[in-house]
Amino acid sequence: MYKNFIVEEENRLDKFLTSKIDASRNQIEQLIKKEFVKVDGKIVNKSGFKLKENQEIEVYLPQNVLNQEKDEEFLKESLKDVFVEIIYEDDDVLILNKPANLTIHDAPSVKDATLVDWLKLKNISLSTISGEERHGIVHRLDKGTSGIIAIAKTNEAHISLAKQLENRTMGRYYIAVIDNPLKDNLIIEKKIARNPNNRLKMGIIEGGRDAKTAFLKILESENSKYELISAKLFTGRTHQIRVHLSSINRHILGDNLYGFKGDLNKINRFFLHAYILELIHPTKNIKMCFKANLPKDINDFLNLNFSKDFINEKIDTSNIINGFSNFS
Repeated sequence: MYKNFIVEEENRLDKFLTSKIDASRNQIEQLIKKEFVKVDGKIVNKSGFKLKENQEIEVYLPQNVLNQEKDEEFLKESLKDVFVEIIYEDDDVLILNKPANLTIHDAPSVKDATLVDWLKLKNISLSTISGEERHGIVHRLDKGTSGIIAIAKTNEAHISLAKQLENRTMGRYYIAVIDNPLKDNLIIEKKIARNPNNRLKMGIIEGGRDAKTAFLKILESENSKYELISAKLFTGRTHQIRVHLSSINRHILGDNLYGFKGDLNKINRFFLHAYILELIHPTKNIKMCFKANLPKDINDFLNLNFSKDFINEKIDTSNIINGFSNFS
């Protein structure tokens, strides 16, 4: 849904929208940050942008953008059947295996319970650097992506982990099943930004943000129709792995948003799993490596379509990490 306004007098963009749309300040900030707001036909992503009289404002409101307040009973009911595996925990960090179809944190379009809601219900100490809606969140996974994620329990740990992401010393390795085998191992470096024709998608856009992904062939299915691959992130753009694969006409099984057209109707999400995480512990200053076991849906698919004799060997942690040793 779109809403259009004409500016009556000079004002800040966020204050103007707050006076026109029945939404919280945080929701308004998210709309602007996610590039859902245009001023005179051009996207503006700064809340403090100075508006002038008679400028035209266009706002895209995702469905359910104005969420009802989520009370504790709603959260408990929503999360009662959600299992989040704790892989590791100490006073500084928490390493989790997130299930698919669980959103990491609140945003204007999110009406369901989130991982942050789950953390708060568990009364887990969380860093506060990222703001109220993102307590503890240093990096994120797409809603449909399962797998490993690091949570900061203190602000000091948050700063340390964020620096590791920035300087690319945190190792993030994913497992995916794609619809057409890769010709060879490869690195894709293509800039990514929001797709101007579909706000739900990202795309390869000139002038976008730098994005780099390495892809490693692991094992083809017995009928050679599918392939199990691993991806290593050097940057962390929204939908990065999915967009880069789509750019070479490869698609993750179940990822209809980015072009998967298979007949696997039983897949209710895309087969992408954050598998391995390497980091330097914020206070112990030692290198640590964690693995998130594959979820049942991906595991069942692999056992049905791939040689069982090779799967465990091929996805061994050291085998995958060493497979990327020639990438830079």
